[in-house]
Amino acid sequence: GGVLSLVTVLAIVYLVATELQYNFQTVTRERVHVNSTSSTGLDVEFDISLPKVPCSLLNVDANDPTGQPQSFHLDKQHHIWKHRVKMTEDGDIQMVGDRSRLEIGSTLRDEKHLMAELEKKGINATTVSAKANASAEATLPPKETECGSCYGAGDEHECCDTCEDVKRAYKRKGWHLDDPSSIEQCKQESQVNEADDEGCNVHGVIALSSGGGNFHLAPGRSLDSLDHDEQGQLSVFDVLMKTFEQWNVSHSIHTIKFGDEFPGHERQLDGEWRTIVDAYGMYQYYFQVVPTKYVFLNGTTIQTNQFSVTEHLRHVNPGGGRGLPGVFFFYEISPLHVEIVEEYQRGWVHFFTSVCAVVGGVVTLMGVLDQFLHSRNTAGSAQLVR
Repeated sequence: GGVLSLVTVLAIVYLVATELQYNFQTVTRERVHVNSTSSTGLDVEFDISLPKVPCSLLNVDANDPTGQPQSFHLDKQHHIWKHRVKMTEDGDIQMVGDRSRLEIGSTLRDEKHLMAELEKKGINATTVSAKANASAEATLPPKETECGSCYGAGDEHECCDTCEDVKRAYKRKGWHLDDPSSIEQCKQESQVNEADDEGCNVHGVIALSSGGGNFHLAPGRSLDSLDHDEQGQLSVFDVLMKTFEQWNVSHSIHTIKFGDEFPGHERQLDGEWRTIVDAYGMYQYYFQVVPTKYVFLNGTTIQTNQFSVTEHLRHVNPGGGRGLPGVFFFYEISPLHVEIVEEYQRGWVHFFTSVCAVVGGVVTLMGVLDQFLHSRNTAGSAQLVR
């Protein structure tokens, strides 16, 4: 009887503990419904390295589905930085120097854009006058504790810490910067030169329109970065070839995400390398962004996004009219909305019901077993008496 009582107690304790763990295990339930409201914007965080493209040739821009430029809405929370990088012998990416703000917009996405830029500069359509002593890329910003002057072009309390900040402020005002060498930030940055084997890392957080579109890393409109002989002249085709040769779109995506992280979130492209070896290319990613709401057990929520992605390498050749090299990220917001809710597996009601069933079942089973053993012992004792 004592042994059965001990076994009964141990069995009840084990089964009740198992039921407790099972009933109060945290699980997630996913619900999908049509999104009846439209989001006000889409935050994108990215960190991408192009080890074959110098920072002086690289710009970032965004377009809506019709091809019109859209704003990045840069502010204290949204910003873009560039950082010179260099490939080590082990194939790792090593940062060089200090980071600086990246000039936004004015990318060249097509050969006709390049031709239009040449004509805008007053250069005829058959030759491009050589420009010696090309201005080096701005990569050494002033100390972060200082607020650089925008020379009258900035908004109130705006800081222009780099040469490109000043140029961007002038461009926003519609002013022309005649002599960059007279700008203190440009004087400081001209002391830094890019090595031939350096590339560029671009990282930051931007806010895009929820109506879809793309953001891309592509050649900038500045022609000063083309290194020519001072007396030579280049044909338009030479300019095209120079642009293509300096834009190997092999790249590494360290991270890209469309909102805050949440438990179980997967980012398919993080840590991925894409190497282009056979031809000039325009690498294109297509994202289907799904608005997602994650609800924790305590009621707090995270409004974020998940995504699926496909990719395509489009081969382009100088003079082919298929565009210029670059890395493009096209996105579209899904009309479906996913809600992920944390909850207990079953809860208190099912737990108490299970406990009653466990206790009753174990006690009943052990009672039957005790009665059976008692009957056998009684029958054995009666036979011995006879």
